[in-house]
Parts: sequence; C-alpha cells; structure tokens
Amino acid sequence: MSGDDRSGGARRRGRAALERLVRASAAERVFISTAALVLSMAVGVVIVLAAGRMTTCGEAAAVYFGVGFCYDPFAVYDSLFLGALGNPINPLFRPLEGQFAPPFRRGWSPLNGQMAVTLRETTILVFTGLSVAVAFRAGIFNIGTQGQLVVGALATALAALYASPLVAGLVGTLVLIPFGLLVGALSGGLYGAIPGALKAYADANEVITTIMLNFVATGVALYLVAGPFKDPASAANETVSLPGYAIFPPVVFEPRDDFSVLALLFGVALVGGVYYLLEHTAFGYDIRTSGIQPEAAEYGGVDAERTVVSSMAISGALGGLGGAVYVLMIIGNYQTGIPAYGFDGITVSILAGNNPLGVGFAAFLFGVLKSGSIVVDVNTGAPPQLVGVLRGLIILFVAMPEFFRLLGRRVVAIEPERPVATDGGRPGDGGDDAGAEAGGEVDE
Repeated sequence: MSGDDRSGGARRRGRAALERLVRASAAERVFISTAALVLSMAVGVVIVLAAGRMTTCGEAAAVYFGVGFCYDPFAVYDSLFLGALGNPINPLFRPLEGQFAPPFRRGWSPLNGQMAVTLRETTILVFTGLSVAVAFRAGIFNIGTQGQLVVGALATALAALYASPLVAGLVGTLVLIPFGLLVGALSGGLYGAIPGALKAYADANEVITTIMLNFVATGVALYLVAGPFKDPASAANETVSLPGYAIFPPVVFEPRDDFSVLALLFGVALVGGVYYLLEHTAFGYDIRTSGIQPEAAEYGGVDAERTVVSSMAISGALGGLGGAVYVLMIIGNYQTGIPAYGFDGITVSILAGNNPLGVGFAAFLFGVLKSGSIVVDVNTGAPPQLVGVLRGLIILFVAMPEFFRLLGRRVVAIEPERPVATDGGRPGDGGDDAGAEAGGEVDE
C-alpha cells in the first residue's frame, strides 16, 4: 500500500470518527466526559507522585510500592472534590475493609461554609456561562463577557447606592434587588451590543473588539472608583458599601458565607429561560441557524444584522447580570480586581457544549474545582501551582471532546432530522421552505 493510500485511509477514518462524535447522543457525550474526567485524574495521580518524588520533605505523606512520596494524590483529590462539599464522608466508613460506619461524617450539614463557597462560585459562573453560550450558538465568539460583567457590576453598585436612600427595610430589599439586576442587565446588554453592531454593520472581528472592550471597561471602572465614586473612608479603590437591605438575603446560609440561595435559584430559572428561548422560539431558531449555516439562514429570511446585534445584546445582558449578582450577593459594593468569571464562563460554555441546560452542571463542576482548590491548599502540603495543574488537566480533558464536537459541526455536514421553517412552522405548513432547508441540525 502506498503512502498516499495510507494517508487517505487515515483521513477517512479520522473523518468517520469526527462524524461519530458530532452525532453522539446526550448519554454518549456524558459517558465520554466521565471517561475523560477519570483519565485526567489518572494522569494527575502520576504527576502528583512525580512531583512528590522531586520535592524534599521531612516526612513522606504517602508510601506506595515501598517508596515514600511527599504528596499523597488520593488525599489531594479527596480535598479537591469532597473538600468543596465540606468533607461529608465519614473517615471510618470503609466498606472495602469491612468497616460499615455511617457514610456521612457526624455533624456534617449541606449548609456548611465550604458548600456555600462552591455554590457561590457556581452561581456567578451560571450567568457568565450562559452569556458565552448564547453568543457561541449564534456563531459569535464573545470574549468580552468579563468586560460586560464589569460594566454590569459597576452600574449596579452605583444605581443601587444612589437609590437606597429612597427606600428601606423589606421594601428596600424587594425594590433594590430587582432594580439592581435590571440595571446590570441593561448596562451589560448595551455594552455587548457595541461589538455586535461593529460586526454586523462594519464587519469588525468580534474577537478583537470584545477583547479590547474588556480593557476599556476595566480601565474606565478603575478611573471612576479611584476618583469620582471612590469611598473616601477607604484606602482601596472601591465605592461606598450598599446598605444591608440592598443585597440578597442569605436565607438558609450564614451571612458571613456571602451566598444566597435566591440568587442561585434565579440563575437556575435563567438556565431554563435561555433554553426555552433558543429551542422553542422563532428568534431562538434564527440564532441557531445563523450560527450553523449563516448563508442559508439569511437566504431563508433571517435578518443577519439584527440577529448578530440581538444575540450580543442578550449575551452582554447575561454577563451584566453576573456582575450585578456579584455586587448584590458577594461584596456589597464595586471593587477593582474582580475575578475572571467572564473568561471562566468560556470554559464553562465549552464544557456544556454551548447547551444552556449543560451550563448549570458545568458551572457546578467548575465551582467545585475552584472551591476545592482552597481546601487542598489548607489541608495538604501540595503547592498551589500543582493544584492549578490538576485543575487545568481536568478542564482540558473534559472540554476537549466537546470542543472537537463543536468544531466538527462546522466541518461535517449533518442531515436535518426535523427541518423547521424560519417562522417556526414545519415545511408544508405554510412556512418558508428555503428557511426549512437552511435549518439543518440545530439541536445541541
């Protein structure tokens, strides 16, 4: 067999594998992600053991194969995953060794402080993950969710601060929280519409414009909180703190945990709302078809410019809501140095395959990793750099199958399973047949 035949056969096998991955069912994709998670942990065990051998320590943390290691990989993963939940497992529960003590540690409660940290991170990542997912489904690479989050956070802090003297008590809570969320959504949406308009009407690359607008948002926010809106009683660059009635009530968690179940429930409701918007409305159909087959969608009657601007406005509004929740739930004012939730949202969206329903689960996994990293730093001798490597491995391995699947959808032609017309009807029901042909396979 010649080299050309072998290379041609390899290309055909590669294309067949890519087609199989693109057509994978939801159950198959969950299995692939689970297998990738297990594989990443296996690779992480090897890395931890190797790092433990290259490190000098007074006493070995673990002995395997008669060799001492400074770091115990199983203790590290135990702290990373179970530590993020508050260490619920009873250490005396060892069924494989014949010890059948109660499985949960005595005194453990799901309302513990570490669980609050996990859910707190998850809540913000739900908003930023949805923000990125909406843009990606429209075929737009929104790298500017971080800037939209910053704008939403600053606008929320200032608006709620200046409106707070007008109301107080329970009425203030019922008025100021929805008001702050609305301001965050509007400001983030307007800021997101800017790169959308530039792409739609000036053919500007949205990757470049959104990245640049991240810097603009951060720089303008720094100027404002270091000057006109700075808290005069604070040495840090921050605004005056909001009154207690202007932030989310903690409900079942302690106030010191800076987490509210109400904010999480709001995020879960948005997951369902965005899913319904994308999958069961005519506008959502326009967004999906524009992302998969833009030329055919436009031929079928989709207003490409309007769809681009609208998609980026919705994406920015979701990012702005993330900033509003960050202010109204976690810090109670605006401070410089907001964590990179917007960039983490890109990873969350890819992990979820840009599916809004998957964003919630991906955000929780990411929240566990971020929260568990703190526990690893405290409970084990593993350095933060090693923990970062383990986190990166998990994210990389789990995200890669979905990344290649999303990439494959742009390479592999998928036959439409249930074509839909641009007006939301079925072909033959009076809908636009051209739009039906443009639809293709639009379900994630």
